[in-house]
Amino acid sequence: MAALESPPPATSSAMRHAFGTVLSALILLLIGVLAFSIRLFSVIKYESVIHEFDPYFNYRVTQFLSKNGIYEFWNWFDDRTWYPLGRVIGGTVYPGLTLTAGTIWWVLNSINIPLSVETVCVFTAPVFSAFASWATYLLTKEVKGSGAGLAAAALLAMVPSYISRSVAGSYDNEAVAIFALIFTFYLYIKTLNTGSLFYATLTAIAYFYMVCSWGGYTFIINLIPMHVLLCIVTGRYSPRLYIAYAPLVVLGTVLAALVPVVGFNAVLTSEHFASFLVFIIIHVVALVYYIKGILSPKMFKVAVTLVVSIGLVVCFIVVAVLVALVASSPTKGWSGRSLSLLDPTYASKYIPIIASVSEHQPPTWPSYFMDINVLAFLVPAGIIACFSPLSDASSFVVLYIVMSVYFSGVMVRLMLVLAPAACIMSGIALSQAFDVFTASIKYQLGGSSNSKDDAEDNTFTNNAQKDDASAGKTDKGEEIAKERSSKKGKKKEREPADKPSVKSKIAKKKALVLPLEASIVALLLLIMLGAFYVIHCVWAAAEAYSAPSIVLTSQSRDGLHVFDDFRESYAWLSHNTDVDDKVASWWDYGYQTTAMANRTVIVDNNTWNNTHIATVGTAMSSPEKAAWEIFNSLDVKYVLIVFGGLIGYPSDDINKFLWMVRIGGGVFPHIKEADYLRDGQYRIDNEATPTMLNSLMYKLSYYRFVETDGKGYDRVRRTEIGKKHFKLTHFEEVFTSHHWMVRIYKLKPQKNRIRGRAKKLKSKTSSGLSSKSAKKNPWI
Repeated sequence: MAALESPPPATSSAMRHAFGTVLSALILLLIGVLAFSIRLFSVIKYESVIHEFDPYFNYRVTQFLSKNGIYEFWNWFDDRTWYPLGRVIGGTVYPGLTLTAGTIWWVLNSINIPLSVETVCVFTAPVFSAFASWATYLLTKEVKGSGAGLAAAALLAMVPSYISRSVAGSYDNEAVAIFALIFTFYLYIKTLNTGSLFYATLTAIAYFYMVCSWGGYTFIINLIPMHVLLCIVTGRYSPRLYIAYAPLVVLGTVLAALVPVVGFNAVLTSEHFASFLVFIIIHVVALVYYIKGILSPKMFKVAVTLVVSIGLVVCFIVVAVLVALVASSPTKGWSGRSLSLLDPTYASKYIPIIASVSEHQPPTWPSYFMDINVLAFLVPAGIIACFSPLSDASSFVVLYIVMSVYFSGVMVRLMLVLAPAACIMSGIALSQAFDVFTASIKYQLGGSSNSKDDAEDNTFTNNAQKDDASAGKTDKGEEIAKERSSKKGKKKEREPADKPSVKSKIAKKKALVLPLEASIVALLLLIMLGAFYVIHCVWAAAEAYSAPSIVLTSQSRDGLHVFDDFRESYAWLSHNTDVDDKVASWWDYGYQTTAMANRTVIVDNNTWNNTHIATVGTAMSSPEKAAWEIFNSLDVKYVLIVFGGLIGYPSDDINKFLWMVRIGGGVFPHIKEADYLRDGQYRIDNEATPTMLNSLMYKLSYYRFVETDGKGYDRVRRTEIGKKHFKLTHFEEVFTSHHWMVRIYKLKPQKNRIRGRAKKLKSKTSSGLSSKSAKKNPWI
C-alpha cells in the first residue's frame, strides 16, 4: 500500500520541473517589475519630462513621425538645424528608437489608449530595461543554467551603469540598443548550442534591429568574428559554428545596408572588414573538414595543400582590395570614434570635437565602483567558473567581458556595454557559490547521523546503479560505431567506454562539501553583499541618475531649491522672437533650442560638420566686433550662453570655453590656445590675458555680473573676475534667467554706412571751416 501511495519517480520529477518552471516565470515577472519601477524615481521626484540633450532631438523626430508618417520621415529635410546647411533627418539618424516608440504610440492609440507621444517617449526606456533583463536571463541560461540566468537578470535590473541610460525620460538610442545587443548575443549562443538555421535567421534579424538602433552595432560585428576565430584556432570548429556565423554575415550585412545612415558603409568601412576576413577563413576550414571526411589520408594532404594555397591567395587578394579601398582615406577607413577606441590619444590629438564630450573621456577608478559596485569583485569568480568546464558559450562570455572591460577603460560611455557582461559573470559566480554552499549545508545536515549518511550513500549508490543499468541499454548500433571509430584510430571522437564508478561519484560529491559553519557564514556574507548592492542601486537610481539636466535642484539649509532656468529661457525665446530668427549657441544646446523653443540653430549635438562648429567657436573666442561680423554673416539674431558663476553650476560655457578655442583653432589658425592662458593656466581673474578678457564669451558671461554682489565673485572658479566694468557695443542683453544660468543677447543692427560717411564728411568740413575761421581775415 505504501508503494501505491507514493508517486512514481518520473511523476515527481515532472512535478518538480513544472514547479521550477512556474517559479522561474514568476521570478522573471518580478524582475521585470523591479527593472521598470526602479527607474521611475525621476518621474516621482520631478515630473514626466525628457532628460539630457540628445533625447530632445529623438523626441522631436518621434513627434514628426507620429504626425506625418513614415514616408515623410524618410524624406524629411530639417531646415531648422545647421543653418544655412540644414540636415536630411531620414538619412542621418538611427531610426530604431524612433520607429519603436512611434509603433508603440500607434498601437496604444489604435486600441483606444490615448497616450501622448511625450509619455510614450518617457517610459520607453524603463519598459525595454525589463526586456533587457529577460534577455540576460536567456543568454546566461544558455551558458550556465537557469539559476545563473535568474541571478544575472536580477543584477542587470538594478545595475547603476544601465540605470544611468534608462531612467524614465532618458529617451536615447541606448534605451533600446542594450536590449538588442543582449538579445543578439543570446540568439547567437542559442544557434551555437543547437545548430538551428531558424535561430541563425533570428540572429541576423536581431542584428538588423541593433543596426537600426545604435552605432555601437560594430561591437557585435567584431566580437562575434573574434569568437569564431578563437574557436577555430583552439580546435573547436563544428558545423554549428558555421551555421551560427555564416548566415549572420550574409543576411546581417544585407539588412544593415538597408539602413540609410549605414548604407554601403556596411561593406566599405574598416569596422566591418574583420567579419569578412573571418567569413573567408571559416569557409576554408569548413572545406578542409569536408575533404577530410571523404578522402584518404594521402589524398587529404594533397587536397589540404591545394585548398590552403588557394585560400591564402584569396585572402591576399581580398586584403589587397581592402587596402586599396581604404588607402585614400586619411583615417584608413576607420571612423573618428573607432580610432579613439583603438588609440585613446587619437581624439585629443586630431579631433578635439570628440575629445570635448565628457562621456568620451576615460573613466576614473571610482566610476567602476559607482556604476557596477560589488560586481567588480564577482566578475573574476565568474570568469573562473566559465572555465569549469569551458564550452563555446562560456568562451564567448569570457571574450565579451574582456573586450568590454578594455573599451570601458577607454571611454566612460562604454561602461554601459560593460554592465551586461559584468552582470552575466556575477550571476554565474553567485549561482555557483550558492550551489556549493547550500549543497554543503544540506549534505552536512543530512549526514549528522551514521544511519542517515549510510542511507544517503545507499540511495546515491542505487541511483548510480540505475543510471549504469539504463546506460547499458543503449543501442547496439552505437557500440558498433564506436568499435569502427576505434579501429580507424579516431580517439578524439570516441566516447569513453568506462563509466565512472559509484565510489568515485560519491568521493567527488564529498570533495565539494565544505564545513557546516563555513558554509553558513559564507552564505550570510553573500546575502549581505547582495543587500549592500541593492541599497547602492536604489540610492543611485533615486539620487545620482534621476535628476534631469533640464531641471536642476540644490539642497541647502533653507530646503530644496529648484532651478528651472533652461525651460524659462526656451519659453522666452518661443514667445518673444520671430519664428524665422536664428539662435547661436554652443552645440550642446542645439537640440533643446530646436525642440523646446522651435527656433533655427546654427549647430547642434549631431556634430557632423566640424568646420561649422569651429566657426561658432571662433566667434565666441574673438573680440566683440569680430564676433559680431561672424554671427551677422550667418544671419544670427540672438546668442545664447549658459553661465553658472552666480549659483555654482559647473557645466557652463566658461568651463567649456577652452574646447571652443581648440576646435576653432583647429580650422582657423589665428585662434591660438596659448593666447588665452597665463603661464599655462586658464584664468578669469586679474591675471587673465587680454585676449581672454576681451573675448565675446567672457563679455557675454560677465556682463553686469558685478552688480550681483558688488565684487563679481565667481562661485564655480572661486575667484573674482578680472574685468568687472565694461559695456557692450555690438550686442545688447535681452534676457537673463532668474538664477543667471541662461543669458540671451541680441545683435545690434548694422549702422547705416551712408549716414556714417555723411557724418564724417560733415565733421571734416566743419573742422575745415573752423580752422579757416581761426586764420586772420585778410579783408579786415
